Amino acid sequence: MKEFPALCTLVPPIDRAVAGQFRQLQLQLRHHWQTVDLFDTGDYDIIVIPSLTLDEQELLKIDGVHHYEERFLFSLIRLRNPRTRLIYITSQPLHPSIIDYYLQLLPGIPFSHARDRLLLFATYDSSSKSLTQKILERPRLIDRIRMALRPTKSYAICFNATTYERELSVKLGIPLLATDPELLYFGTKSGSRQIFDECDVPYPDGTPLFFSDNDLAEAACELWERQPHLKKFVVKLNEGFSGEGNAILDLEPLRTVSPNQRVKAMLDRFSQMRFQAATETWEHFRQRIPEMGAIVESYIDGEDKRSPSVQGRITPHGEIEILSTHDQILGGPDGQIFLGCHFPADAEYRLQLQEAGMKVGQNLADKGALERFGIDFVAVRRSDLWDVQAIEINLRKGGTTHPFMTLKLLTKGYYDRGTGLFYSQQGKAKYYKATDNLQKADYHGLLPNDLMDIIAYNQLHFDTSTETGSVFHLMGCLSEFGKLGLTTIGNSPEEAEDLFRRVVAALDAETHENSLPPPITPIAWNGRFTVSSEQ
Repeated sequence: MKEFPALCTLVPPIDRAVAGQFRQLQLQLRHHWQTVDLFDTGDYDIIVIPSLTLDEQELLKIDGVHHYEERFLFSLIRLRNPRTRLIYITSQPLHPSIIDYYLQLLPGIPFSHARDRLLLFATYDSSSKSLTQKILERPRLIDRIRMALRPTKSYAICFNATTYERELSVKLGIPLLATDPELLYFGTKSGSRQIFDECDVPYPDGTPLFFSDNDLAEAACELWERQPHLKKFVVKLNEGFSGEGNAILDLEPLRTVSPNQRVKAMLDRFSQMRFQAATETWEHFRQRIPEMGAIVESYIDGEDKRSPSVQGRITPHGEIEILSTHDQILGGPDGQIFLGCHFPADAEYRLQLQEAGMKVGQNLADKGALERFGIDFVAVRRSDLWDVQAIEINLRKGGTTHPFMTLKLLTKGYYDRGTGLFYSQQGKAKYYKATDNLQKADYHGLLPNDLMDIIAYNQLHFDTSTETGSVFHLMGCLSEFGKLGLTTIGNSPEEAEDLFRRVVAALDAETHENSLPPPITPIAWNGRFTVSSEQ
């Protein structure tokens, strides 16, 4: 067994009283839990905390990241259960048309009935702090949220759980369906490698976690001595996410360096790395190493290379459920940044991903983890076989969570582990393509109402009769960043891809400078007004 850094050296001091209260609240989940389907359709108040409580500097690398709180709006589809009440909190108020868009996806539920069971709260704070921090700074807001809840019939969900989410759970007096923050280390780059080692899941050779660039350079040279055939390394900030904290180091220029000069040359070479985030520099990256730690990992290359993932859930009773597999769509200079995904992953390795997911899930459950986890892999075809190696664990919801949950909640279908496919209630296999990064300069200035016009005119909506079509998210990103999220659901991979291309073509046509739509006149409709996009 390889040696890994102790967990206690990487977790901030713990408020034991709060931690104890948090665990007692989580025990309520175990007492009430039956199956996920019964739990989702029960008589509950669900409080949604869509806070990305991650490193602020890393978050700033993502365009429009403060709008990512909208990715959890798929949760509104839970209001199709007439007994569910939902509380959704954001930093800034959501545009009414965005809320209307999701509520109109609910077949068989009167709009007014669903809207009456939805409570929206906002902190009116656009700072770079996480949403959960903003809520904690507003005790009167917490009081109003608490007063709206039924304490014995409430639970909270979040994007990721930190000490902030734990504190909020205790202040609200309701359980949080998420992993205890004391286990966060196992969702870091080095923590993931420890789990893979314990589970005997293949993963790339690499270094332990270091907090200085000198130590990292020395360990990188030792890695190269073990793997002299390598042409590249991946250098990763331990708590980076979506590939934004990764850098590629080209080893070829170092091959002529004498062995006794290699550590110094490696250290100098760090400044020449290709950073995957467009705004990253060596000066800034170097400053983050003492704060977050970093590892060096073998770069796996191949002509036919893919980046699949598996998603799972650990129930309050410790049971492991595989939820989905995906082939991820990556971008950036060296294909390290998450852009989107295809569901499901390729049939040639999706069952292998599930097997690894079960091993890792059981290990995490034994350590006390709860709710969502995901594992990213690199898959390279070697002759007629796929070499599949795990590269990191996400102990949180991720970029594949909202498209899959959108599909599940819209269709009420089920995932079949035997085939790795998702089937509707009618027994039809469903497929999708999804992205958080449909971004073009021409989309700048589009308001949510403008997008609704484009969706309606081009018939880009989701059709509940065929259970195919397009579902949009991140609509608040459009005006400022020209960025949109999209999931296209089809009855075949080809149909999902065609729907995706159709949406892009329609948006391109509608936003071309010579194809501006005519002004829209405000009209009264059922006592409400649709507002001109010019206002």
